[in-house]
Amino acid sequence: MSATLRVGVIGTGALGFHHLRHLRTLDGATVRGFWETDAARSAKVAQELGVAAAASLDALLDDVDAVSIVVPTPAHYAVAKAALERGKHVLIEKPITTTLAEADELLALAKAKGVLVQIGHIERFNRAIRAALPYVDHPLFIESERLAPFNPRGSDVAVVLDLMIHDIDLVLTLIRAKVTEVRAAGVGILTPSVDIADARVAFGNGAIANITASRISRDRTRKLRLFQRNGYLTLDLGAGNGELFRLRGDVDLAALAQQAQPDITTFVERIPLEAPEGDALKLELESFIAAVRGEAPVPVTGDEGRDALAVAMQIVADIERSRSAMAAAARSAGA
Repeated sequence: MSATLRVGVIGTGALGFHHLRHLRTLDGATVRGFWETDAARSAKVAQELGVAAAASLDALLDDVDAVSIVVPTPAHYAVAKAALERGKHVLIEKPITTTLAEADELLALAKAKGVLVQIGHIERFNRAIRAALPYVDHPLFIESERLAPFNPRGSDVAVVLDLMIHDIDLVLTLIRAKVTEVRAAGVGILTPSVDIADARVAFGNGAIANITASRISRDRTRKLRLFQRNGYLTLDLGAGNGELFRLRGDVDLAALAQQAQPDITTFVERIPLEAPEGDALKLELESFIAAVRGEAPVPVTGDEGRDALAVAMQIVADIERSRSAMAAAARSAGA
């Protein structure tokens, strides 16, 4: 595609604002406007970013080639469907939808219309992940921990779809094998839904992932640890860095075993993991523009977004099963 891509943003809350802010600066695209249902918010965004608000969603869709959809998760399906029916390429913030049936309908519609769907799994563009990917070699065990203070934004869905979905996508991306079993537990503390969740996901190739997410923690933590045959990677997604520890190639394991307390530096090398600086959201939006223009493949496809949602729904279902069993046991004990 040689012509400049006409783009718009639907939903300009805390995150959508930054989608619009970045899109204004990207080569190969021109922002035609945005749509926001909150009139006061719409006026504020228009003034701060110097971008005109569309008179309606239909008006925006009539004037663009592609849109970034940053509305609350329960509205993803309806908004994306409206855009796809008009033949518009879409970037949908994670998760793709709230149900697999909705996701399947959107993907079928996109295929019928011949347009692209990209899902906003932004952690794929995290500096620590970009630095680690060249060293990832069939991880056998992954631990992920994502903790955050409570924020009403996103609390309309369980923490599994709000926060854990990020790590589910990363685990699927890093292990690249079929999920064979899911075990999970979770509780609601501040909302009727699940605010803390822990999941164990097993894969057909023997790999295991333990995934923990909380949205009622005091501090923010976003860490990932990968264990594979050639070493151990520890990643701090919040700081955007990490390290690889791996066995030195010249180590004599038999001789090492004879030492009472061997110095770890004699048999393990430490490799700092580094990647170029870059705002993850801006990189994500650049990748979307490049994909629509036919200059690069879609980095996070709709199918991959659906796969992450499928595992998330399995986790939610297992949590609900265990919560129901606990409630039944409590009722029985009180009878």
